[in-house]
Amino acid sequence: MQSLTDVPTALNELFEMVHHIKKIEKGTFLFQEGSVADELYIVKSGILQVSKIIPDGRELTLRMCKKGDIIGEFDLFCPSQKYLLSGRVVEGGEVAVIMKEVLEEKLSQNLPLSLEFLKWMSQQYRKSQTKFRDLVLHGKKGALYSTLIRISNSYGVKTLDGIMIRLPLTNQELANFCGTSREVVNRLLSDLRKSGIISIDKGTITIHDIDYLRNEIDCEHCPIDICRID
Repeated sequence: MQSLTDVPTALNELFEMVHHIKKIEKGTFLFQEGSVADELYIVKSGILQVSKIIPDGRELTLRMCKKGDIIGEFDLFCPSQKYLLSGRVVEGGEVAVIMKEVLEEKLSQNLPLSLEFLKWMSQQYRKSQTKFRDLVLHGKKGALYSTLIRISNSYGVKTLDGIMIRLPLTNQELANFCGTSREVVNRLLSDLRKSGIISIDKGTITIHDIDYLRNEIDCEHCPIDICRID
């Protein structure tokens, strides 16, 4: 997800609306699906996972949010006043809290800010749309390949061996991104390792042949700011 340091200057006005700073602890929920949605958050430190519980009980992870990211924004101007997603803390830190009613009032009074916020929201929608496209069109294998590409764009570091992903994820967490089971992800990762496409050392994944992953899902070469998990 785009951070405030990357978005138009107008959106930096959000910092002027901060109500208070809240500490977040690993393993807890900042907010949960179905709870009252009266706050918006800017991540100051730590990492949060935004997810949706699908009807069969599985968890579908939509994105990971880090320093500078906005979280909870999709529930603005929602009549139900309930969060549609859940935000779980993966790495402890702090968030700046903005009261939803204050932001909605500012957006209704400030046209430039409203337009910039709409443009920014549209980009978040495009990210979600392309992810669901990959999930639907390319099945479980394509979903994993797409997730690895997106994670590498968000948290990857180029090395002599390939792209090392700095975000340690369990196979279950990867499965949550793909909307599938851990067993399926175990098998697919094993196949990629045997083929030399990736390697895994103490939970850290290095992608040696990212072009292989892209070709397998007929990558449309979306801009990097769209093909991400943050």
